[in-house]
Order: sequence, then structure tokens, then C-alpha cells
Amino acid sequence: MKAPHRLLQTSRGTLELGGRPWLMGIVNASPDSFSDGGEQRTLAEGVELARSLLEAGADLIDVGGESAVTNRPPVQPEDEIRRVVPLIERVTGELGASVSVDTYKPAVARAAIAAGASIVNDTSGLRDLALADVCAETGAALVLMHTRAAPKQKLLDPWLDGRIVQDVEAFLRDRIRLALEHGVEFEQLLLDPGPDFGKTPAQTVEVLRAVGELHALERPVLLAVSRKDFIGALTGRPPHERLAGTLAAIGAGVDAGASIVRVHDVAATVDYLTVRAALRGESEVSPSLRLPDDLRVSSRAPSSP
Repeated sequence: MKAPHRLLQTSRGTLELGGRPWLMGIVNASPDSFSDGGEQRTLAEGVELARSLLEAGADLIDVGGESAVTNRPPVQPEDEIRRVVPLIERVTGELGASVSVDTYKPAVARAAIAAGASIVNDTSGLRDLALADVCAETGAALVLMHTRAAPKQKLLDPWLDGRIVQDVEAFLRDRIRLALEHGVEFEQLLLDPGPDFGKTPAQTVEVLRAVGELHALERPVLLAVSRKDFIGALTGRPPHERLAGTLAAIGAGVDAGASIVRVHDVAATVDYLTVRAALRGESEVSPSLRLPDDLRVSSRAPSSP
């Protein structure tokens, strides 16, 4: 199925989601990200990464200042603000991009929105209801993610085996209620089933198999599967070798109607979705389509015998 048509209200205007998935490129401003920590150490490098993701086809940029890895202490809000605010200011100002801020801290969210972010990507499951108050006051969109684990804590609960799909729907339905009670508009909400968060790899697979059922909640679904642990568990590969597994998970998510896909490898995802759409008859392919001569052979020099 295609993503259902949904309007998403943000503090910088309304997004019309549906049909093709929107791509959310990831720019981490933390030195200890599980996937790319330390690769973008300067503000200029973070801006250039955002620029390259946008040029590759990203529709949104997700900026985070604290890694979700559980073997590191939480970052103090003032330190997280110092990491993300200058980056958000430049990505929204110089590049004109729509930005989400990956944070569960109300003070960080407020500073990021003032800097230009229009979406708050909360990976705590709305543990701090003051975050909903910030979104209600500013008009920023709010991602509601399923997790039973507190931030920076790991939870692998076998009791949820066979129950996790029902738990995700019940949890998100409750978080929608709480957000609305705190003044957030229904159209400001995005839903994330929370792959790997408070879940074993098998539980994550169970949730993603049933992710299409979340459409019953009538809000767009954000799919954040890029380089995740469940892919590593299935393939036996470390984060930087999980692209093929990531694309397989994206394909399944798009089939289930995901509205936004959060990815590290934007260019590869665009290529995958372009070929996929052509072969499925979802995009037109002109009879005059030809391969340019300069793409017929590799530009790399042949290796020495």
C-alpha cells in the first residue's frame, strides 16, 4: 500500500504526506552515536553533511545531540543545546531545510524550535509531559515513539514476546491521549513504533511485520530502521555494513504505508526507491530512457594484477 494522505502541522507550516515516502536524513552532533559517532566533529562538517543529504534527496534533516546508546550517561541539557542549536540555525537558515530535533528534553526542544526546528523527535515515549507543552505552545510537530525503557536504559523483556504488537498500539493510543490533553493538536502528531527501543530483535521484527496496523490511529508513521540492531542480529553485521538490510526493512515499511523514513544513507535509499517504483509501475518510464555514455563503465582505475 502507499502511505495514506495525512497532513502534518509543524511550527514552520503544514506538510502534505502520503504516496511516496519522505526521507529524513540523519545528522548526529554527538560524539558517541552507535552508527557514526565522531565522524562529524565540527559545526562546518555537520552543515556539509546536511547539505549532501539534501542534495541526495532528503526532504527533512533530523539533528540529534545525544546518542541513544545505553552505556553512556545522559547529556546535560545545556551541553545538548550547545551541540544542536548552532547546527539547526545554519541548516534551516543557509540550507533552507526543514529540521526535526531528536531530543526528549523540553529545554532542548524549546531552544531547538527557537533556532528553526519544526518537529520534535522524542524517543522517550513522551516520558516528560512538559515536552507536549512545548509543542502545544510552539506548534511544532511531535513524534510519539513506543518504548517501555527510560532514556539511556536497555530493556529486553521476554514477557512482551507475542504481546508486543498489541502493546505498541495501546501505548501509542495512550500517548496520543496525553498529548491532546496537553494542548497538542491531533494533526501535529507522528507515530514511531520504536524499532530496537525496549525490544529484543525478535520483538522488533514482530512489530515491523504489523506496522501497517498503526494506520488505524490515523496519524502518519515514521519508520526509523536505519542500521538498527535488529538488522545486525539478523545479518551478523556491524552498523556500517547494514545498508542492504536497511533497504530491505525500508521496502517492507514502504509496503506497509510508512510516511517518513529516517535514514543515514539517503542516496542509496533514493536509488532503491526509484528502481522499486519503476519496476512496480508506480512511476513512469519513458521509452526514450537511455544510459548516458559516461555511466557505461566505472571511472575507477582497474586494479593491478
